[in-house]
Amino acid sequence: MAYREPPKPGQRRIALVHAIPVSIEPINKAFATHWPEAWVFNLLEDSLIAGLTEAGGFTPLFNRRVTDLCRYCVDTGADAILFTGSAFGPAVDAAKAKTTIPVFKPYEAMIEAALAAGSRLGIVASFRGTFEPFKADVMAAAKKPIELFTEEATGALEALEAGDSATHDRLTAEAAARLPACDAIMLAQYSLARAAPLVKHPKVLTPPDAAVLHLKRLFDGR
Repeated sequence: MAYREPPKPGQRRIALVHAIPVSIEPINKAFATHWPEAWVFNLLEDSLIAGLTEAGGFTPLFNRRVTDLCRYCVDTGADAILFTGSAFGPAVDAAKAKTTIPVFKPYEAMIEAALAAGSRLGIVASFRGTFEPFKADVMAAAKKPIELFTEEATGALEALEAGDSATHDRLTAEAAARLPACDAIMLAQYSLARAAPLVKHPKVLTPPDAAVLHLKRLFDGR
């Protein structure tokens, strides 16, 4: 890996915290597309999912692990922290109150965009643990009656991790097609974003694009 120059004066430094390697490419691609001026770095902690299972949920000890990751990012000089792991919402919420810079869950901006699109919303995920925290966040953000519909892209994540991206994308699109009529479809994980072009719906939202555009507006005002 080539040596990286440090950020230039005034350049925004964004910390990206990942729980699985396949989340790294989609968010870096989104930054390159929508906000290439930002200086981003990737922090991979691939024991978080196993740690959550071992802890039996969002215990104080597990939540502290997530808060400690945020503290590390603050020490690097980051201006904001974006988590790309979709199953850690409650722990990220707990960390927000103890962190001195903005901390974002992976899909906050996408949820805002989906709620603006309508009240019948579809959710596709390839990791079952994503659904409950994701749905809780959508309901908490909604200021109107909404209906949520979910479909699991079973086997898609495993296919992607095995290098079979075509099967991953096909299974994701098939899961989206099983949803009833919706105002918007949310692909609930960063790893699913690559399949968006195959989803036949006029309003397909992905967490990486929505998150980067939100961060750009927050710091650059546009």
